[in-house]
Amino acid sequence: MNKTTQIDFTRRLALGSLLGLIVLGLAWEMWLAPIRPGGSLLALKVLPLCIPLAGILKNRMYTYRWVSLLVWLYFTEGVVRAWSDRAPGNYLAFVEVLLCLTLFAACALHVRVRLKNAQPPATPSTL
Repeated sequence: MNKTTQIDFTRRLALGSLLGLIVLGLAWEMWLAPIRPGGSLLALKVLPLCIPLAGILKNRMYTYRWVSLLVWLYFTEGVVRAWSDRAPGNYLAFVEVLLCLTLFAACALHVRVRLKNAQPPATPSTL
């Protein structure tokens, strides 16, 4: 697989898993297994995930770096809720954990491939 294909694949994987986390978070807290019947304000937890969408769509390296750190908050929530919630909430938490791991791996691989593919900075010649 060449570098351009790897960059495109990791970008699509990161975008897909980010969108998956957003959709899962909304559906989980509003319809599938809300804490309170009829939904809860806990659905607002997906708002921070909406911020990096523009950066990922514009392929900004900085966005991939900080999303790989942000995702661990959602991973932690997924692990805690997978352990403490009853079905179907614990199954949704496992899906959240898998999406978080996918997003982290995609962001880390994307940054790694792009840094390997980058041109080295020009150095001034010595006189």
